[in-house]
Amino acid sequence: MTKPLEALCDEELLQRIAKADRAAFAVLLERHLERVQGLGQRMLGERSEAEDVAQEIFLKLWRSPHLWQPGRAKFSSWLSRVCANACIDRIRRRKPLALEDQAEPVDPGAGPLGAALQAERARRVNQALQDLPERQRLAIVLCHYQGYSNKEGAQIMQVSVEAMESLLARARRHLKSALAKDVKALLHDE
Repeated sequence: MTKPLEALCDEELLQRIAKADRAAFAVLLERHLERVQGLGQRMLGERSEAEDVAQEIFLKLWRSPHLWQPGRAKFSSWLSRVCANACIDRIRRRKPLALEDQAEPVDPGAGPLGAALQAERARRVNQALQDLPERQRLAIVLCHYQGYSNKEGAQIMQVSVEAMESLLARARRHLKSALAKDVKALLHDE
């Protein structure tokens, strides 16, 4: 009796994808698309651009499933690295763009003023995140938004755990400083 596709590991799905199994590709896509798009959105600041990156990555994976080499890294870690590289390439190619507000969950009980303040806070955090150097931004996105441990993030970024911790510390200092300036500016506006 054969296992259902959903029960197969990523490596088994990729073996089937190499034989043009569309159903296996759909399962792999379902399993990893949200994480890839989330990483892309945090790196690029725009949902539509993140969707484009995800589409390009999965199209390449469909055409060349052998790109991932079992035993070198977990598939999910490798896929995050591919996404991070694609995002970094896009950032380097594009001219500076204004950051669009990202949809953040709004507390339904907050009322219009609370919702506006929450949206403004999210915009400022996202702007501070976009202002980070790309390696610091990637470290923060991987470990704080994507939920990777420092060790996993270091593997994805191909740096030592100590280097990852240093990147995270510098990023946190930068974010704290940038957001503290925003708080002071808000207090002076009142």
